[in-house]
Amino acid sequence: MLDNQKHLFDIPDSVTYLACASQTPLLRATVAAGESGVLRKAHPWEPHRDEAAREATEVRTLFAGLIGATANDIAIVPATSYGIAVAAANLAIAPNREILVLEEQFPSNYYAWHRLAAENDAKLIAVERPTDANWTTAVLDRIRPETDIVAVPPCHWTDGSRLDLEAIGTKCRSIGAALVVDGTQLVGAAPFDVAAVQPDFMVCSAYKWLLCPYTLAFLYVAPHRQNGRPIEFHAGARRDDHEPGGHNTGYPLQFVDNARRYDMGERNNPINLPMAVTALNQLHTWNPTHIAATMARLTDQIAESAVERGYSVPPKAHRIAHFIGFRGPTPPPPDLADRCAADGVHLNLRSDAIRISPYLFTDEMDIDRLFKVFDRHRG
Repeated sequence: MLDNQKHLFDIPDSVTYLACASQTPLLRATVAAGESGVLRKAHPWEPHRDEAAREATEVRTLFAGLIGATANDIAIVPATSYGIAVAAANLAIAPNREILVLEEQFPSNYYAWHRLAAENDAKLIAVERPTDANWTTAVLDRIRPETDIVAVPPCHWTDGSRLDLEAIGTKCRSIGAALVVDGTQLVGAAPFDVAAVQPDFMVCSAYKWLLCPYTLAFLYVAPHRQNGRPIEFHAGARRDDHEPGGHNTGYPLQFVDNARRYDMGERNNPINLPMAVTALNQLHTWNPTHIAATMARLTDQIAESAVERGYSVPPKAHRIAHFIGFRGPTPPPPDLADRCAADGVHLNLRSDAIRISPYLFTDEMDIDRLFKVFDRHRG
């Protein structure tokens, strides 16, 4: 169990922030790293031009360490949707074959598959939400010989109901289907092991549980998928890469033989990268296993309080540790989040779920305050 880490964040006592599945606050140290990065751009004549290239390598290594991969397996991309587009561009599907997603899956892991299916006369299948919150069995039961691609998250973004990706990965490999994972709502806050799951692609936006700034994500590419075609073309993906500040001319055509071929252009961002290095180093210090164990105490408290009020939550066996959504017999008032925010409690409404996502700066008193404010405004 980790001690409360609120001192590392700039959160006033008047604020109870329980919307980390939407975006986490930045660490104070990460803000300072970003401010230093801004000064690099303000003073481009100073001798720091090589730092961003070094930091790009460092963030690959740090992110890879969180998921049991190597730096060569990681591409630096701007968003989950970008990484999913890379996957869709490198996975073929024939007419009448199937792509599996979840009902109400996050859009970043939906639109590319919708287009791929439409362009190839294939079928996009949305697995219906199970009444018992057991997504694993629901997905396993729907994977069949006609399935070519399974594109799912480790948990549902609305309520934290969990999927056993190891079991799903095993089923995919048994029929030759590709597994594509949007890890945004889990990686950094809980353990994730690519060797156990064996996804073909796994992408993760960095502004949520990785505590990083916007316009940054990381794409894991399995070794057998690292010889594909990127979705944009720039010198940084080529074998003869002259960065930074090189004087060479010419147009080398061969891509590098690893995931870096899928990098976004202008990856050497002098502001985002030092911020990411700071944030990812802190996550390594805390350790996602310890983060999840610490958060479970809070989400268990939230679950108990919600059930006492007549709401349903995913059962503990089928939910993750770091956030939770609960549902009532009727949808919540559409302005519930705004009314709670006016009283200093920040939460999210996602579909018909009231999503509560605390972090290491949250304590039991924050949860007590949540339900006092929630009782006042739930209608």
